Amino acid sequence: MNNHKLTSNDEITKQVRSLGMETWDNLCNYVQNLNYGRNANRSDFNLVIKEQKGTCSSKHAFLKNLADLNNIDVQLVLGIYKMKRENTPKIGSVLHDSNLDFIPEAHCYLKVKNRRYDFTFKNSAISNIEKDILIEEEIVPKQTIHYKNELNKKFIKNWIQAKNVHYTFEQLWHIRENCIKNLTQ
Repeated sequence: MNNHKLTSNDEITKQVRSLGMETWDNLCNYVQNLNYGRNANRSDFNLVIKEQKGTCSSKHAFLKNLADLNNIDVQLVLGIYKMKRENTPKIGSVLHDSNLDFIPEAHCYLKVKNRRYDFTFKNSAISNIEKDILIEEEIVPKQTIHYKNELNKKFIKNWIQAKNVHYTFEQLWHIRENCIKNLTQ
């Protein structure tokens, strides 16, 4: 993808280099192989390294921060896609049991030279969801903290009305949370 050397003298880049990651590719590989899970503090992206885990938001926000510190041209993207068992198998049977084909889900990933990359899971492949992306926009890391969820909630509320979905927002959000819980197992 980009074998750019990590040369910044900031503390987190130094810490990353001390762990053996000298290039952007090494760092992306390392982060992709970390466990999936929510961090103790959503606004401290460096916890991805300290806690050895992260979500799509924290992992990609962390990578975007490191890219910026090291003058690597990377975009952080927020997309809403049709989350379903076919493209997100780890959600299990939650949607099927709820009689839903999909639920709109906000997902963060990176773009480099207009190509999408997903480092959320060890075997993430953005190609699994690309055809199901409904909207996407470039964001800055701090927007993963609150803006991402607010956009997702707004999208789901509009979807309920537009598609005459037989669930309330609260019920759908609970179903979504059960899907996310399955991703951590």
